[in-house]
Amino acid sequence: MADAATPNLPARDFGVTAAFYATLGFAEEFRDDGWMILARGTATLEFFPYPDLDPYQSSFSCCLRLDNLATMMAQVVASGVPNARQGIPRYHPPSLEDSGLTIAYLIDPDGTLLRLIQND
Repeated sequence: MADAATPNLPARDFGVTAAFYATLGFAEEFRDDGWMILARGTATLEFFPYPDLDPYQSSFSCCLRLDNLATMMAQVVASGVPNARQGIPRYHPPSLEDSGLTIAYLIDPDGTLLRLIQND
């Protein structure tokens, strides 16, 4: 197995978080009262309980580097997440940035920012 890192992100409610990410193709690999692991192919996200989190004050974030950003974005759009500049959850569509990377932004129901980056 190659070296890997997995982000550890907050969830106010594991059921709500699992349902949100299921619409994006993530499946539960593990859950107990203190931890949850979701995976989509080789992408893994791990969650810890944070019931008192104010999603509008959250500073949690991570990057998902994807071989097919278009497929992920189709799932985001189909899930009903709004393309908006305010509110939670929401997304901002992909764009080519000054860095040369194509990046979309997704904010989950707990206020976590996911940068969705197209692999070259």
